[in-house]
Amino acid sequence: MSENRQFERVEATHRIRNFIIYVVLLVLAFLLGLVPMWWLNSQCSSSLSDAERQSSLVKMENSLASAAIDARRGDYETARQAASDFFTSLRTEFNRGVDSALSPAEIAGLQPLLTRRDEIITLLARGDATSADLLSDLYASYRTIVNR
Repeated sequence: MSENRQFERVEATHRIRNFIIYVVLLVLAFLLGLVPMWWLNSQCSSSLSDAERQSSLVKMENSLASAAIDARRGDYETARQAASDFFTSLRTEFNRGVDSALSPAEIAGLQPLLTRRDEIITLLARGDATSADLLSDLYASYRTIVNR
């Protein structure tokens, strides 16, 4: 009878060992599938961040270009709204700090552009033709600073 119990213990130990081996193999298979997915996710996340940064910069540039073109055409209200959108977006990027689409050097270079906000918005609200020239100059300055 003691042989029977010893045989059952050996068989139970063998089953437990096999179970542990299967669990370890299952975990390894899971990790083997997880690592490539994690790496791919990391690359996609980085690409998405770059795309979002570029999109933000292009939207700001587009708003400013639209304002300059509308002011040139004499559509001052639409130009005022586009200019306001540009300045709001620019201020938002400044306030985002580390997460900003703008580098610290770009922020320093663009800071003087914000000082002209009230002047440009007021000229556009009055329908003053000089606002078109100011917006064109502002657009040229923005492109020079951001597209360095």
